[in-house]
Amino acid sequence: MEIARTKCSLGYGKPPWIFKGRALYQLHLVKSEIARAFIPKEFRLVEAFGYTLGGFFLASYEDSPAGVFDELVVIAGIVWNPPTSCAWAARVLVNSGDACDHGRKDVGLPSQVAKFSKKITATPKQRKSKFNGFLDTIGFGTASSSMKDCIDVLVTETNGPSETDICNIKLTTSVPGVKFDEWKGPAIRMSLPSFSGRTEYNPNLLKYSCSIECRRQHQPLILNLTHFD
Repeated sequence: MEIARTKCSLGYGKPPWIFKGRALYQLHLVKSEIARAFIPKEFRLVEAFGYTLGGFFLASYEDSPAGVFDELVVIAGIVWNPPTSCAWAARVLVNSGDACDHGRKDVGLPSQVAKFSKKITATPKQRKSKFNGFLDTIGFGTASSSMKDCIDVLVTETNGPSETDICNIKLTTSVPGVKFDEWKGPAIRMSLPSFSGRTEYNPNLLKYSCSIECRRQHQPLILNLTHFD
């Protein structure tokens, strides 16, 4: 199998390309029959009991070769590439024309331009103990309340004058108004090998690796993902 190398984009310069910002990486199981529709037939899908490992990567970049932009990468599944395995992206949505062109032509990604509508609201959270629940039944209960932040992200693909809602991602945190710099956990370094290409903009098969350096937040999150067909 012949694998081409990624090219050097004039706007991006020579790799490695560095992106700085915040991101959420969520893994979940995907039915093999669904994943195969997005993966070239020459690859063998890594699967078990009819499922492969997919997920999504939601990022908000504060500094990158394309400037400030948001990105949503949908991972269809994992393909076998001896002696290891690689991820395959089924969809890439960005709100930057430069980032979209770079992803299509240089990295071989199925990039599309989209809008990212974000809304953050603070809502009260009720917390009751069993003892307070008993007091409520006799009219002497005192429910303690606190606030939580709800982050709502609506991703809408744009194609000329037409727009299509792709998904709605809701994140709920129990620590309102927290700054990311105040919740730094241990440093994590990992490498995510991936395949791309076989698109109308880049028919070659490309292999690349995303080197990620991050600090995981201790802040708990509740995720609710809605996909629009």
